[in-house]
Formats: sequence, structure tokens, C-alpha cells
Amino acid sequence: MAITLSLIVLILSVVVHEVSHGYAADALGDPTARLSGRLTLNPLPHIDLMGSILIPALLIFSGSSVLFGWAKPVPYNPYNLKNRRWGEAFVALAGSASNLFLAVVFGLIVHFGAAFFSPQALSVAATITFVNLFLGLFNLIPFPPLDGYTALRAALPWSFAARLGAFEQRIRSTGLLALIFFLFFFSLLLAGPFFKLVVWLFSLLTGTPA
Repeated sequence: MAITLSLIVLILSVVVHEVSHGYAADALGDPTARLSGRLTLNPLPHIDLMGSILIPALLIFSGSSVLFGWAKPVPYNPYNLKNRRWGEAFVALAGSASNLFLAVVFGLIVHFGAAFFSPQALSVAATITFVNLFLGLFNLIPFPPLDGYTALRAALPWSFAARLGAFEQRIRSTGLLALIFFLFFFSLLLAGPFFKLVVWLFSLLTGTPA
């Protein structure tokens, strides 16, 4: 039951993540996502079989220290953004911001909601908190195609941004190979400290001991 709940929460969380990119782009002048019918929380238009179901299920059922998944990227055209200097960075960060917002809201429900909610409801809220903390922070890592890399590239001067853009294109051209390598590298060297950070923040938000 806990594994199934984690998978459902992860799928819905990556949908919220992608929709937030689209809303941010729309607010900044690019209607591409809206005109494509992607500004909806209905999971069906967003689900990617590999990224939304198969890989998350494999990671969760294998007990991996990495909790990761993605939905179909919401389309947007950065050249339509009103703020050409910072617009792309804002759009990139909107996804993680939405996940961290959910983590704070549901974490506070766990922290202060014992008198108002059942233990089962608080358990669901705790799962939402943990998954969104992990997802939001993980996507801030500056490695392509994660949002942290896009935000960093967009925030740098053009000469540096062009180099990062060229590197990103080379990484994307390798397809899943780069993702597998990154997840292996992350699991080997970064997962321990990252997991401790997520657990510490989870404890801080929910008021539960680490």
C-alpha cells in the first residue's frame, strides 16, 4: 500500500511540476502550453510511460535511494517571454517551486493537524511532503536536463550560457544513456548527503524526529 501510494503521489507531483512550468510561461507571455491544452491537472495528457510509470516504479519497488520521475515536458517558446533576461529561469524554477510549496503545505498539516485529521490522512500528507521535497530539490541540481541547469544557463551572461547550451545539447543527444549515468553517479556519491538533507527538512516541516 505504501509503495502504491508513493508511486501515485510521485506521478501526480510530476504533473503539478510540469503544469507549473506552463503556467509560469503563460504568465510571462508565452501561450504555447495553454494553446496545446497542457494547462490541466488531468494526468493523461502529461504521462510519459517511461518517466512517469516505469522508471519511478522500478526505483520505488527496488528500494532505491533515488526517487525520480518526469512527465512529458510542457511545450513553451522562450522567445515569446516578455522578460527575455530572466524569463526562462523563472519558468525553469516554477516546477521545483510548486513541489516545495506542496511540501511546505502538507508538512505543516502533518505538524499541526493531529487534532483535525485521521492517522491515515496524516500518513498520506507525510508521503506528499517527502515526495515533493525530494522531487523539488532533486530538480534543482544543475545537470541537464534538470531545471537547476536550465535556470543556471538562463541566469548567466550570454557567452557562458551559449557554452552551457551546447553542453546540454550534447547530453540530450545521448538520450537515456546520460540519465542512467547521472543516476548512477548520484546514487554512488550524492544520494547519502542529499537524502539526509531531505530527511532533515522533512523532520523540520512535520515536527517528527529525524
